[in-house]
Amino acid sequence: GGNTNVHLVRLSHVARAGSAAGDALRVSAEQADMEGISREDLERLVFFEQAKDQAILDYQKNKKDTQALTRWGGALLELAHFRQGNEAVQMIEEAVEKFLMALEVNPKKHEALWCLGNAYTSQGFLYAEAKKAQEHFDQAAECFQKALAEDPTSEVYKKALEMTAKAPALHMELQRQLSQQSALQQISTTNEAPTASASGKGAEGGSDFYYDLAGWGILGLITVGWIFMSRSQTK
Repeated sequence: GGNTNVHLVRLSHVARAGSAAGDALRVSAEQADMEGISREDLERLVFFEQAKDQAILDYQKNKKDTQALTRWGGALLELAHFRQGNEAVQMIEEAVEKFLMALEVNPKKHEALWCLGNAYTSQGFLYAEAKKAQEHFDQAAECFQKALAEDPTSEVYKKALEMTAKAPALHMELQRQLSQQSALQQISTTNEAPTASASGKGAEGGSDFYYDLAGWGILGLITVGWIFMSRSQTK
């Protein structure tokens, strides 16, 4: 839930600091015991931090390495689910940038197309407004269609395309849960001194991406579930 995400945000700095020396997992595991985080989540965090670092090194050796760019973007997309708010938004945007760079070199690279579709899906769920979310879901569907055209036998790409049609309903459910949480927060603070507006609201304060911690926890479950359900179809 949300508390786990908070701990992982703190630990991401530990993972980054230790990855170069090769002892991030040991250091972070000790910290995890203190924070009450599962080792599985921590191993996943460290793995993608290290994958990102390696992809960057590979890209620096060859700026036309589409595999390095795709792995770099994929790691960023996974790591975004360990972040909240603007930090998560920026990381997803960086992932999109890396996938687009790979596709500039090779427009038919279906792995990059599939990853880009997942990134657009994640961005769609970050918008509170259904119309803006749908624009990203449509972009995701286009990416999945192109990926499937390049690799028609891929069950992963077929499943991703099928799930894109379910995205609007999933988005509606997310907004319903966020609204319920916002209402509960307002009730719990009724007798308190007025402060900032309840933090469950979507597109206010100059940002369409503003979600509270609890909302991002729900979003993380949905987007992570989306990606892993797609991957499970490879069996």
